[in-house]
Amino acid sequence: MTQNILSLDAMTAELARMGEAARQGARALALFSPERKVALLNAMADAVAAAAPAVLEANARDMEAARGTISPAMLDRLALNEKRIDGMVRGLRDVAAQRDPVGRELSVTTRPNGLEIHKVSVPIGVIGIIYEARPNVTVDAAGICLKAGNAVILRGGKEAFCSNLRLAQ
Repeated sequence: MTQNILSLDAMTAELARMGEAARQGARALALFSPERKVALLNAMADAVAAAAPAVLEANARDMEAARGTISPAMLDRLALNEKRIDGMVRGLRDVAAQRDPVGRELSVTTRPNGLEIHKVSVPIGVIGIIYEARPNVTVDAAGICLKAGNAVILRGGKEAFCSNLRLAQ
């Protein structure tokens, strides 16, 4: 498992690039129709299911590298199997089937002067998530953020590097 080690300046530049790309992506994503988001979520589910053998292989590399360096509880969270991958696929399909949260009217208030104030749900924009050695979070978080119309920058634990990379692909 080879990981590139970046200088602080290079890392700062890379993070700024990622942030800007996510900001641009969030602008486009906020305009996606509910139907397009459902189609994308189902395509993600299909892709995860199709990639299961490659994901399991990547996870086996992560597990081998992590043995003896992390607790048994962390190893259990890191471990993927067919059942857990099926859970990720099912989770994406469940999110796809939920009502689209964007544009929902949450409340209406009428001021004394007759002005109506409508509280409507909108995407936040860019969400950053840092999490431990749990590859399933990569899929779950990406799906939920897509459904809500948000771009996301995911930072999983180094123990799940190969698994997360394969799932992101």
